[in-house]
Amino acid sequence: MEHSETQGRPSEARSRLLGTATRLFYAEGIHSVGIDRIVAEAQVTRATLYRHFPGKEDLVLAYLAEAGRAVEALIDDAVAAGAPAADTVRAISRSIAHGIQTSEFRGCAFLNAVAEYPDPAHPVHRAVIEHRQWFLEVMTDLLARIREEPAEPAARHFVMLRDGAMTAGCLHDPELVCETFLRGVNGLLQAHAVDQTGRSA
Repeated sequence: MEHSETQGRPSEARSRLLGTATRLFYAEGIHSVGIDRIVAEAQVTRATLYRHFPGKEDLVLAYLAEAGRAVEALIDDAVAAGAPAADTVRAISRSIAHGIQTSEFRGCAFLNAVAEYPDPAHPVHRAVIEHRQWFLEVMTDLLARIREEPAEPAARHFVMLRDGAMTAGCLHDPELVCETFLRGVNGLLQAHAVDQTGRSA
């Protein structure tokens, strides 16, 4: 029996729908997974799905929001340790590397999604851009704590290193990819902490 939403908590049916969609979208791609399959595997009716998600696009946006919350949790855990900013960046990098080396890894959920929704005006495409802008701002803030200027170029460099590792992790030996990624992050941090005259900032 499906439970209604109470006290602001998602219903069991909604959770099952989102969990099923998240698993299938990430593993197999968004366009290749139809509503009928999601409904069948979540064991709900179509009417239940449309009560919670008026269309597939709404379900995709909820899936990306879940993926975004997972990234936020990863960063929150690293920041909560209270370590110096450089060590926090390293901790975030290690968490990313750990994810790449799991058997369920299928790349970055956001990069995968934007490849399927190339139109910049599409809500899914915009959601990906918004998440990436948020991530860039978080990394810029962390790097600014090491050295105020120029933090954003270093943050963009970090995002590119992460994107490269996420992509290569699906194509090559994940352990080797992660070793390369972590070396790159260490090199970036060392370079960022030193100003153009060679003095530590």
